Order: sequence, then C-alpha cells, then structure tokens
Amino acid sequence: MSADEFDPAIERLFARQTPMLDAELFAAQVETRLTRSSRVRAFALTLAGIVGGCVAVRESVNLNFSGAETDTTALTQGVQAAGVTAQGAVQSGLDSLGLSSIDLMSTGGMQMFWITAGALFALLAAGAVRLSQDL
Repeated sequence: MSADEFDPAIERLFARQTPMLDAELFAAQVETRLTRSSRVRAFALTLAGIVGGCVAVRESVNLNFSGAETDTTALTQGVQAAGVTAQGAVQSGLDSLGLSSIDLMSTGGMQMFWITAGALFALLAAGAVRLSQDL
C-alpha cells in the first residue's frame, strides 16, 4: 500500500465514530454528577450569603444577639488586641508615607468595616480588569 492509498484509508476509518454501548448511561451519570455538584455549590453560596448578611447587619446596627451585655472574655480581648496591633501597623505605614494626618485609631468598628470593604472591592476590581486583559 503506497502513502497515497494509506492516508485516505486511515481517514475513512476515523471518519465515522463507532457507537458505544453505554453512551446513554454515561451521559446520564455525567448529568447526575453535574446536577449534584451545582446543588451543593448553590447551597454553600446561599449559606455563605446568609451568614455574611447576618454579620453585616449585626455590625451595621451594632446589636448584640444575646440581648445582654457580656463580660469581656479572653477571646474578645485577643481579638481587640489584634485589632489594635493591625491599626497600629497601618497607622505606622501611613506615617511612613507622609499621611500622618489620617488617624485610624479614632475610627470605630463600623468605619473600619467599610474601609476594609472598599479596599477589598478595589482589589477585586483590579483583579477583574487584569483578568479581562489577559483573556
């Protein structure tokens, strides 16, 4: 068989696909897996949205869900100390940039929440722009 006869013979062999015996079963299994994973993803996103919304509403209204004033625990003290340390680090960074007139120590928790949310939004927007440029 010469090369001129061999190429068309190979092309004819692979031109039509042989039917698989379990093609319908395979398609049904793939569809089931996709449906199941999309349900889990939708549940996880809904749960995360509800938890995030509750935290945002709680912080913006500044209510205590227990309804009573609680004593400061060691965990709360640790969180407050970490917040003061983070604010001090940001303030020293601003001082080194010549922005010492911005005082973050006097801002409340809600203001810090919105500053952080704005910074995260700016980072997400920059990432989306970069991703769109890469595509």
